[in-house]
Amino acid sequence: MKRTGLVVALALGMMSHTVMAKTLNVVTSFSILGDITQEVGGKNVNVTTLVGPDGDPHTFEPSPKDSAALSKADVVVVNGLGLEGWLDRLVKASGFKGQLVVASAGVKTHTLEEDGKTVTDPHAWNSAANGALYAQNILNGLVKADPEDKAALEGTGKPYIAQLTQLDSWAKSRFSQIPQEKRKVLTSHDAFGYFSRAYGVTFMAPQGLSSESEASAAQVAEIINQIKADGVKTWFMENQLDPRLVKQIASATGAQPGGELYPEALSAKGGVADTYVKAFRHNVDTIADSMK
Repeated sequence: MKRTGLVVALALGMMSHTVMAKTLNVVTSFSILGDITQEVGGKNVNVTTLVGPDGDPHTFEPSPKDSAALSKADVVVVNGLGLEGWLDRLVKASGFKGQLVVASAGVKTHTLEEDGKTVTDPHAWNSAANGALYAQNILNGLVKADPEDKAALEGTGKPYIAQLTQLDSWAKSRFSQIPQEKRKVLTSHDAFGYFSRAYGVTFMAPQGLSSESEASAAQVAEIINQIKADGVKTWFMENQLDPRLVKQIASATGAQPGGELYPEALSAKGGVADTYVKAFRHNVDTIADSMK
């Protein structure tokens, strides 16, 4: 009887621990952060993403429903670096009192000159090494919000961080096999600065860091001349942007279409880029294949 009582007590203890395991309500600003957070948190998180698949985080306009989601959140994950210009107002309006995680904390940033101003490039996740840093920052934030489930969170988060580190090495190897003079492409806007520095690819784009920026006729003429001089052979559309301008430039230069890239938003569920890892692999393979 004593043994039976012990077994029952242990079983009840395990059940109570399972019941007590906390599920964090996490709101993320856009789809890439949403996926990274889900991968890191696993069963310990319930993730709501404000800017969904194929959505543009630069131009997003939040609704009352988004404010309500923030008001109930334990954790809010943002990119920072000026990407979500609409977010500070939303956080204040919602009355959010939980843990705010800036995923880009600790990233070695770079800047560009745009309209006479020095602007920080916010697209740091397009380097997989930075993606691993994002995941670590998110893991730290989730553990801070739920220290009792630290072991479970690290059990899902650490293998994922290791996967992203390996992904970075794979991308470097993929491009190292391509001559430097062939690593030049045309895209819609300047979303690939960190990718460029990490993997040695030159990107040309008529629009600046924000998709809201508009290229002047003089800037378009300048980029056409530069593309011709540099012998750029391929152009890419971006899933979240109107491709008409980049198509116009490509037509004037003779550059050929290379496919669709996913620099700021995942594809819809079931698509070729519906996770951060799949989107990154797709971008690397699509760009590298165009250089053969």
